Amino acid sequence: MLPAGDDTADRLTTAFGPRTVRLVMTGTVLPRHAPTPHRRTRHRGDLVVLGVEAVLLAAAVGVGALLNHRGAGLYADAAPLYATWSPHVGWGTPAAVLIAAAVVGPGGRWARTARRGPLLAASWLTAVAWTLSLALVDGWSTGLTGRLTVQAEYLHEVPGVTDIAGMLAGFADRILDFQPDSWSTHTAGHPPGALLLFVWLDRIGLGGGTAGALACVLVGASVAVWVPLTLWRLNAPAAARAVLPFLVLLPGAVWVGASGDGIFAGLVAAGLALLAARRLTGVLAGGLLLGYALFLSYGFVLVAPLALAVLALRRRRRLAALLVGAAGVVAVAAAFSLAGFHWWEGYARVIERYYQGWAAERPYGYWVWANLAALLLSAGPVVGPALRRALVAAHPRRQAPTAHRLDDAPSRSSLGRLVQWVHRLGPAVLLPAAAALAVVVADLSGMSKAEVERIWLPFTVWLLVATAYLPEPTRRWWLTGQVLTALAVNHLLLTVS
Repeated sequence: MLPAGDDTADRLTTAFGPRTVRLVMTGTVLPRHAPTPHRRTRHRGDLVVLGVEAVLLAAAVGVGALLNHRGAGLYADAAPLYATWSPHVGWGTPAAVLIAAAVVGPGGRWARTARRGPLLAASWLTAVAWTLSLALVDGWSTGLTGRLTVQAEYLHEVPGVTDIAGMLAGFADRILDFQPDSWSTHTAGHPPGALLLFVWLDRIGLGGGTAGALACVLVGASVAVWVPLTLWRLNAPAAARAVLPFLVLLPGAVWVGASGDGIFAGLVAAGLALLAARRLTGVLAGGLLLGYALFLSYGFVLVAPLALAVLALRRRRRLAALLVGAAGVVAVAAAFSLAGFHWWEGYARVIERYYQGWAAERPYGYWVWANLAALLLSAGPVVGPALRRALVAAHPRRQAPTAHRLDDAPSRSSLGRLVQWVHRLGPAVLLPAAAALAVVVADLSGMSKAEVERIWLPFTVWLLVATAYLPEPTRRWWLTGQVLTALAVNHLLLTVS
């Protein structure tokens, strides 16, 4: 028997393909429906979905331009994106093109056979380079170091935080606008954990716009490590390798460099990867990280479906992992409450603050669907066809018998059947489905009117797990489409955070 996650098993799966070899790992049989580049499928459905995406984007741009012309209060000059039209090139342009060519070409082939450790390290470094190159299209100051120093950002408040305990105890009192000591826009719109990150950076000598922006890039680019690592830990190595290039060349990297949401995406992805760890100490660390994520953004309560999906997809000790992970979340929440900040109190005041500003004028009837067009530009055109293929794979007629231990009979209990159904779906279906659920709820809530191209980054990266179902011959073309999307956005618009 080969241990789960062993590099030897991984290489065998990669070399021979799940359709040819059914690899026995720790007494389990990989399901035959596992995503594989060798499956031949028709492409008509993908083209139909791509056409729907094009219509959605064109409608969002056209209607947005009309509403802006009429003064409808979108507060987004390049709706559906929060940006301004400003065609330009920069010295990051050739670097971005070269990096993309390397990944789309030899990088994609290398990802199918490389050892896991070097592959993940190279993925992170390449994602960092890709993000920096996109930022530098706008220049060093405009595109990177000056992004976090404007009045609306967290860094504006850092010099005034001389007493962290006092800041936490009085944080909620400063959320509402139109008072002398109101927090700046981004600080007020989030729990204090977001501000604390930049305060701690400042305390260790990494204050200012340059250090803050680089932190966003370095942590945000780590999604290219944490998401594939989660798939590996959930016994889906072929999916991990297939998804990895799409995370490296994420169009949303335009907003990772540099905004606090880049850090948020990296920390949430790390927390979910730790929930999939074999040891419960790792699971506890994941619970602590996800608990802290609740104090980065109120919207991260919607990470719960992803967390539950990861726990359900574990092979062993699911209940113990659930309890240990939940204990980590509760510990962080208790610590903030003891320090004087109560999450529910902050959320109630944030809703009031939200409608003290632009949200009161931004029309829900436009943003509830135009948000999806903004998400499309952040996730890239591949997201729709990939989700369609994952949905098709989830159909009962497309599923193989549940993967199970060779000496186990099918479960007769309701819980057992549920677990078998979850494992029959697999991570490349369940994780994107959980992320899609989070996005839909956030969208319908009305608390995400505009700017979702960066706000939803922590969910966007998990939607792209569905790319594991794309046929291998088409992946290079889809990656090219992702690259062109990022380059078009970055060269035609001046994005702001």
